[in-house]
Amino acid sequence: MLPAERKRRIVELVTAADGRSVEALADELEFSKATIRRDLRELEDRGLIERSHGGAVPATSVGDEQAYGQKEVQNLDEKRAIADRAIEEISEGQVVFFDAGTTTMQVATQAPKDGSMLAVTNSPRLALEVGTEDNDVKVTGGTLRRRTRSLVGPTAESFLEHTNFDLLFLGTNAIDADVGLTTPNEEEARVKALMVERATRVVLVADATKIGDRSFVTFAEIGDIDLFITDGNIDDTGREIFESESVPVETVEAVSS
Repeated sequence: MLPAERKRRIVELVTAADGRSVEALADELEFSKATIRRDLRELEDRGLIERSHGGAVPATSVGDEQAYGQKEVQNLDEKRAIADRAIEEISEGQVVFFDAGTTTMQVATQAPKDGSMLAVTNSPRLALEVGTEDNDVKVTGGTLRRRTRSLVGPTAESFLEHTNFDLLFLGTNAIDADVGLTTPNEEEARVKALMVERATRVVLVADATKIGDRSFVTFAEIGDIDLFITDGNIDDTGREIFESESVPVETVEAVSS
């Protein structure tokens, strides 16, 4: 197989499966992992795929959105480390809102289950996780977006317009110094904006790969955040985005699972 054909097949396989590992591609195409990694670097430079930890996912643009299943396996060690620090923000008796998302899911997984807080979320899947054992959970209601497994629409918005939260764990698709926090979907943006508006304290939980990206709709400004928890891969430019708005940045080191 010629190099050009091999690279074309890589793009096809990654796109068809919503992501493939280096190992799977090497086995499928019968080339070494080193060769596949070199191809992935070139294909990413050409904008045809995006590399992830241990593999690749389909390329995205400002209006595109990865499926929940794709995001769930990306940077998992970083997300778990972020969650481990994030749960320290929870105090007994608080009303805590968990935004839908894969990093916030990790926070929910590690959050107390002893009934010491009231959990609220726009994610049915997250509600089942945080609601194990003794926690009471409120769910916004609304229309389920299958791609992100989040609840949106007028019912969710109405719920948020009439409720208040001590603490919000917020996720985002992208972080940019000029346009703030963004997401590809307008309905999700409206729901996220209301979460931020109704929360006393907003904790953004996101791995450093989100920094420097833009998506379609802005739902919050950098200055709306009270604390940003991310992984140790953040660079000085990323820190400056938040520190210039007097937002504390806390970093955690991922431990390989």
